[in-house]
This record gives sequence, structure tokens and C-alpha cells, in this order.
Amino acid sequence: MTPILAAQEVSKIYQMGSNSVTALDNVSLEIGEGEFVAIQGTSGSGKSTLLNMLGGLDHPSKGEVFFASKPLGPFSKKEMARYRRFSVGMIFQNFNLIPTMTARENVALALAFGGLRGQQRRTRSSELLARVGLGDRLTHKPSELSGGEQQRVAIARALANSPKVLLADEPTGNLDSIRAHELLGLLREMVDQDSLTILMVTHDHELANSFADRIVFMKDGRVV
Repeated sequence: MTPILAAQEVSKIYQMGSNSVTALDNVSLEIGEGEFVAIQGTSGSGKSTLLNMLGGLDHPSKGEVFFASKPLGPFSKKEMARYRRFSVGMIFQNFNLIPTMTARENVALALAFGGLRGQQRRTRSSELLARVGLGDRLTHKPSELSGGEQQRVAIARALANSPKVLLADEPTGNLDSIRAHELLGLLREMVDQDSLTILMVTHDHELANSFADRIVFMKDGRVV
């Protein structure tokens, strides 16, 4: 099976004044379509840096990232923006919702960037929020939603333009364990039903064990 997403000998070196810091050291990783993979490791092991490379938010110093067998390196700015908009969705620990917008408006904004028109946006954003169990919270703003609900809005937004891959950086970091289980149960269901591919960075070993197909451990910028 051809992997949907792959890193091939990827390194990332940051210049901090006269020091160079190696955040990723020759990492190779393949993720199959419809696979739920968790990445674990101590703080500073390179987990988030790797996720940012795979999501096209940052470029490797060496090596290459592939999506559906295509290298991202040669992509123009425009192609990279398309990749981030349509191929991969990202969710983060701190939700990153726009506080002045309702749940539906937050999701509709991603659809607007994807080129959907007004009425289609309303319909699709309502469907997406219903899919994550928030059909009755469409007009609530983030401040009127719990942490678990805000993260569900963030998932609906990340899935707005039907990406193949969802990249999740500590998505349960701000949630209690009951909400964290609910959220990962929802993600697991999407993997099983919609053959979504998920790569999740988490520090929670129990959650990773319960929901992921495979756990990748990182240490000092390497996969161990």
C-alpha cells in the first residue's frame, strides 16, 4: 500500500544566533491511508516540528515530505496553500477559534476559503457541526461552549474542505479525561467510517493505546 503521507530522511535545523539547534534528525515515517497514528515523546523531542513539516507549515532543512507520492518541496506558494486548504486539516491544543464568530461562522469561514458560496456554506457547516455532535450549538460563540465543544468545532472546521489527512497536535491537552475520550472516540469513528487518516501528537499514553492503530515514539528529534 502506498502511504498517503510520508517523511523521508527529514531534518530541521534552526539557527539560534551562533548556535544551530537540530529539531528533527533524519526522520523517516510512513502513514497509510485510513490509519490512526499517534506520536509520543518528551517535550522537545520534535513531535510538533514533524507535524508542521507534514502539514506544510514549515519546510525541512533536508529530506522531503510526500503526500500521495508527490513531493511537497517543488510546490509553489499557491500549490502549498492549496495543499494546506484541501489535503490536510490541522487541529491544535488551544482550538484557535475566532471568538467573535459563532460555531457555524467559524466553520463557514474555512469553507469560504475553500470556495463554497453562501447557502452551500450554511448547509455544509451545519452538517459538519451535526457530525461532531453540535447540531444544537450552531449559533453559540466559543465563550459559550465548553472546551470539549470548542475542540469539536475545531475538528468540524479542519474537516470543512474534506481533507484526506487530519493532523492533531495535543488535541486533548486542554480537556479532562472524559472529554478527551469522547473526542478521540469521535476521531476513531471518522477513521473507521470515512477512511480519514489521522496523525496525532499526544503525551497521553493511555489515550494513544486506546484509540490509535500504531504509536510512534520520538526522542531528541529522531524516531526511536
